Amino acid sequence: MNPDFKSRQLSFLLQNVAVTLILLGIHSYLLSHFAENTNFIIPIWQIYVFHFAVTTLLYSVINYQYSRGKTEIFNLFMGFTFLKMILSIVFLLPVLLSDSDNKQPEVFNFFIPYFLYLFFEVYSLTSFLQKKP
Repeated sequence: MNPDFKSRQLSFLLQNVAVTLILLGIHSYLLSHFAENTNFIIPIWQIYVFHFAVTTLLYSVINYQYSRGKTEIFNLFMGFTFLKMILSIVFLLPVLLSDSDNKQPEVFNFFIPYFLYLFFEVYSLTSFLQKKP
């Protein structure tokens, strides 16, 4: 296995854990102060596990392909981003199919971290793709 792959992967995993813990902490704090009486169908820890897993999978596959010499990864990134969107809809199906009248906070609870993780993915990928092999 390519040593650059392993070092990039370990660095990303540590950053992803740090981002996840920070975002989860901030999100929990905000919910405890501003939405303490709201009952959510999907707990926020499940949302963050989902985002962590999908982000790690996407980065790992692109990192692996890049380490094998394939520098044209745009189509792979776009395909995985599309798959991530489909998985997000499937993840949110219990909310979307529920009889709850208050679905908007649930959707915001999911998509605000979604876009923060997307920003983190793009930043992480562009930072290692800009470096010359």
